[in-house]
Amino acid sequence: MDTSRRAAAEAFGRAIQRYQRSVQNFDDEVGRALDLGAAELRCLDWLSEAAMPAGELARAVGLRPAATTALVDRLSRRGLVRREASAADRRKVLVALTDEGRRLLWEMYGPVVRDGQRLLEGFGAEEIAAMERLISRMARNAEEHTRRVAERSRAPRGRRG
Repeated sequence: MDTSRRAAAEAFGRAIQRYQRSVQNFDDEVGRALDLGAAELRCLDWLSEAAMPAGELARAVGLRPAATTALVDRLSRRGLVRREASAADRRKVLVALTDEGRRLLWEMYGPVVRDGQRLLEGFGAEEIAAMERLISRMARNAEEHTRRVAERSRAPRGRRG
C-alpha cells in the first residue's frame, strides 16, 4: 500500500473509531434519559425494524431466553413493547413495539436520523451506494468477529487461545 493510501486508510480507521464511540456515547445518554439498560435499547432497536419471535430477539440481543423473557416483561410493563400473535402463524408469538415505544424512540433518534440524511447532501447516488456497500461489509466483518469471540468465550477454559 502506498504511503498516501495508507495514511488515508489510517485516518479513515480513526474516524470510524470516533464515530463508534460517539454512537455508543449517544446510546448511553439515551439509556440514561429513558432509564433503559443497553440490552433494553438493543431490543427496542431490533424491534424498530420489525416484530420478531422472542427466540430470534434473544439471539439478536445476545441474551439467554429466560433473560429475554424478563427483558420483554419489563419493557411491556412500561408500555414500550407488546406480545402479539403472528399473522402468518397464529401459534407463534411475536414481540412488537407499541405506538408509545415507537414514539419514544423517534423522539430520541429522529433528530439524529434527520440530521444524518442532511449529511448526505452533495453526494451522488453512486457515492451513497458505495458508502452503503462499505458499511455493509464493515458490519459483516464485525459480525464475523463477534461470532469468533463468542465461540472463544464459550470454549472450555483449557482450550481458549
